[in-house]
Amino acid sequence: MKILKTSLHDKHIQLNAKMVDFAGFSMPISYPSGINVECDFVRKNVGLFDVSHMGQILIEGESSLKFVEYLTSNNVSKLINNQCQYSLLCNDNGGIIDDLILYRINQDKFILVINASNIDKDYKWIANKQKDFCSEFTQSSLFVKNLSSDISLIAVQGPNSRRILKNFDEFRTSVNDLDFYHFSDISDNHELRIISRTGYTGELGYEIYGSHNYINNIWDQLVEKLSVPPIGLAARDILRLEMCYRLYGNDMNEKISPYECGLGWVVKDLTSSNFVGCDAIRNIKKSMNQKLVCLEMKDKCIPRKGYRLVSNNDDVGFISSGAFSPNLKKGIAMAFIDLNKVDKNNLYVKIRDKMFLANIVNSPFLKETSLFE
Repeated sequence: MKILKTSLHDKHIQLNAKMVDFAGFSMPISYPSGINVECDFVRKNVGLFDVSHMGQILIEGESSLKFVEYLTSNNVSKLINNQCQYSLLCNDNGGIIDDLILYRINQDKFILVINASNIDKDYKWIANKQKDFCSEFTQSSLFVKNLSSDISLIAVQGPNSRRILKNFDEFRTSVNDLDFYHFSDISDNHELRIISRTGYTGELGYEIYGSHNYINNIWDQLVEKLSVPPIGLAARDILRLEMCYRLYGNDMNEKISPYECGLGWVVKDLTSSNFVGCDAIRNIKKSMNQKLVCLEMKDKCIPRKGYRLVSNNDDVGFISSGAFSPNLKKGIAMAFIDLNKVDKNNLYVKIRDKMFLANIVNSPFLKETSLFE
């Protein structure tokens, strides 16, 4: 299978990034400064991410609002123009096909930002659901297009992200005025350009969408003129884990329902909804046997994905995401536990036949950040 490259790939090579295959893309896992230093940049100052591997699906037409309500788990009708929403695509069995951010351009135009590993799968699924929706609910116009190959995306994250972006005339007003999960459409000459107050780090931050040339130019100015350090995927994974943000493929998948992985808050009223998967989700919610929890290690160790959990000599679950937190100076993880077996006061992570004590804690691990500044 051919490994894809983002439009910024050569810049990562010039910066001596360590490159890895991630979701079919050649992506920077880290830079010479090191993963812990990169995490520190974002938590205390500012960092720059290439997230151009993410996908974008355009849904447009007179029936787009109703169609997006039918597709996604969250309540789209609450959105106003230039507002974003975290949501899910669910299958008929209540499992999660993907998590996404939905952008409402207007009532007839939406963009779904989806995970890189799921672009083809999501687009085919949406196209199939479009046929079902149109035959059952409407004869009005409805247009679906995969924009992923035409758009690049960068994220500027950290407590100083607003100050840095004020150096750009086109962003100055937006970064001053944007509320959390809102965006400005700064498109020019029919070329899509968006800046949104969103991110995957738990810090104040912005994500910028545009053509490959446009984003490459912004990247160069940030790195070369403003000395913003680039940040790799390894640091990004630690930063999101410190906030207990889920990762598709680890903390959710097509066999796990929203309530089982703690995402019931992005599911609209099940008694009056008709989105894909709602009937199955309603039934799963009544009789859940597993639940995603946050774990802090009391013993010194690094919990990793796949490690088993033991309680009173019973196997009671597994770690879905885990790492050492450089900010908290301890191992942290998210894990699925068997609600019928676990003794929350007697829970251990099994690592090479040794037991390491863990505590279930409230999310997020990191309580104080710049997210809402």
